[in-house]
Amino acid sequence: MTTLMRIAGVDEVGRGPLAGPVVAAAVILDPDHPIEGLADSKKLSEKRREELALVIRKRALCWALGRAEVAEIDRLNILHASLLAMRRAVEALVVPPDHALIDGNRCPELPCSAEAIVGGDASEASISAASILAKVARDQEMVQLDRQYPGYGLARHKGYPTKFHVAALLELGVSPIHRRSFGPVRKLLQGD
Repeated sequence: MTTLMRIAGVDEVGRGPLAGPVVAAAVILDPDHPIEGLADSKKLSEKRREELALVIRKRALCWALGRAEVAEIDRLNILHASLLAMRRAVEALVVPPDHALIDGNRCPELPCSAEAIVGGDASEASISAASILAKVARDQEMVQLDRQYPGYGLARHKGYPTKFHVAALLELGVSPIHRRSFGPVRKLLQGD
């Protein structure tokens, strides 16, 4: 009898925002409990993502989140912080994967074999599931941070560099959750 290979899908969200952590998820789907409707999280409505996140958490063989904080993003750069968050998600899985499918063109250092797939969040169910869990988790965190740091509109734009966010930065200044290494924030701190 052969055992099925345990494949983890891995994706991250939050590379582009000016504020907040980068959050990654790793998901090993259960082939006996398929999930209908998995897709790239960016192509789903917020309501649909939240519905699917509940199903994924319930039906997946296992799942885990990983993150890199603002200070790590500023110290490492966003690419290396994203890879760190992905590695942390995979290492947090209670069932160790045999192989990982990573959305993008780079793989983090992992305790298993890995393969990068550009556009994997649209073509691989396990990566789609990871994309959904990471997006829902980060979005919920940004809503909480909006209460802690009011005035920036974090609940609405999730930290991305919208006109409103940049205007709020100019008016309110830089908060502890803003990425100091990112252009608009760095320029503001330098007084440009």
